[in-house]
Amino acid sequence: MGSVGSVPRLVVAAPASGSGKTTVATGLMAAWSARGMAVSPHKVGPDYIDPGYHALATGRVGRNLDAYLCGAELVAPLFAHGARGCDIAVVEGVMGLFDGASGEGELASTAQVAKVLRAPVVLVVDASAQARSVAALVHGFVSFDPEVRVGGVILNKVASDRHEAVLREALEATGVPVLGVLRRGAVVETPSRHLGLVPVAERAADAVAAVEAMGAMVAEGCDLAGLVALASSAGPLVGAAWDADEALVSSPPPPLPFPSLGAAPPDPPVGPGGPRPQTPDGLERAVVALAGGAAFSFSYAEHAELLTAAGAEVVTFDPLRDEELPEGTAGLVIGGGFPEVYAAELSANERLRKAVAALAERGAPVAAECAGLLYLCRELDGMPMCGVLDASARMSERLTLGYRDAVAVSDGVLAVAGTRMRGHEFHRTVVEPGAGASPAWGVRVPERRVEGFVEGGVHASYLHTHWASAPGVARRFVERCRTS
Repeated sequence: MGSVGSVPRLVVAAPASGSGKTTVATGLMAAWSARGMAVSPHKVGPDYIDPGYHALATGRVGRNLDAYLCGAELVAPLFAHGARGCDIAVVEGVMGLFDGASGEGELASTAQVAKVLRAPVVLVVDASAQARSVAALVHGFVSFDPEVRVGGVILNKVASDRHEAVLREALEATGVPVLGVLRRGAVVETPSRHLGLVPVAERAADAVAAVEAMGAMVAEGCDLAGLVALASSAGPLVGAAWDADEALVSSPPPPLPFPSLGAAPPDPPVGPGGPRPQTPDGLERAVVALAGGAAFSFSYAEHAELLTAAGAEVVTFDPLRDEELPEGTAGLVIGGGFPEVYAAELSANERLRKAVAALAERGAPVAAECAGLLYLCRELDGMPMCGVLDASARMSERLTLGYRDAVAVSDGVLAVAGTRMRGHEFHRTVVEPGAGASPAWGVRVPERRVEGFVEGGVHASYLHTHWASAPGVARRFVERCRTS
């Protein structure tokens, strides 16, 4: 159990989306990493894409801090878990500084996370269409919530030396120092499509070049020493860092009806690679295949950590390239991503599609979220998928986006009926029908409905959940892997 401690940290926020938060946050991470510092990357909210760029910039896993999905009480412990052994931490905000879950006040906002972490905020302001008014804007953000400490401003899209001078003069009255100026022409190519930036997993060398360019631009235009000093002024945090093993110990045991493991387990079979790794209590580790690669790049790092702590051997595979599931697969987890972009390639990998269908047919546990749900359908945009679910998926013009308060409707491999969890939806696809005979979740907001599928060992849904909020989910899943 590690202490939350006092890792220097700062939050990169903005008045609104599109101001340049990702460029500045990723650039700071890259610039400090290039100078030999161990940088811990974090992202406020449920976003999967930005943490991929953060990971590329720092060489460490990008982690999310989401007070809606996990509860405000887990924000600091999860932060400390990711920041262990680091010299500095950068937390990229979401939307505008005070924007959070709709109708929930400050819940899940960047401001709430900054307050929980006792971290100073750097406000990134798009100054392209303003001059002296920038002072009124910054003054408003400084004074709106006195508990949020705005410790500096980085001016983005500044047109000229004259423009910069006007902005600096205006901001003197606010007492907030200007810690960086980025010029309007200094744009880093970060292509987008229907759900935002193109993930790192799909861009490879281009993503590396983009992150390096962000680092160089921020290093040239920002006061790195001043920003380190600001990060070092963060208040001390008291408590313990999140730990997957301890989270499982403190969570309630998985309820029946799954049979218990019974007495002593049989000796593990010896295959070409020798005995499988074992858990501390001597049980053979169940192999859980985790989908990855360009089509399935969305997964919270804590999920794999919890599965491992629960007794799984987590093996990542790429459905675009691998024609077989990992040897000895006892369970399958398929997270989010962009299968709609790779539908033809996924469909062409018929051997793997049949292997997934056979695994589900024999009752092995399969947990699928969003992209995983599409992959398990009969077809996606007319192209054959795994056929595990008697449902069809297609692209849509409508964006479905938002937090969800949900309750499990059916007993399944993740939860028993009545279990309440919070989740997030983010997709431009439609699955018909939207729910099976045994739905996965009942959703209350924004409208009452049921969605998803619980069939045999399969739990498939559009809902992205964060298992750190309910560690028993991982334990229940792994127990089912051992008993199916």
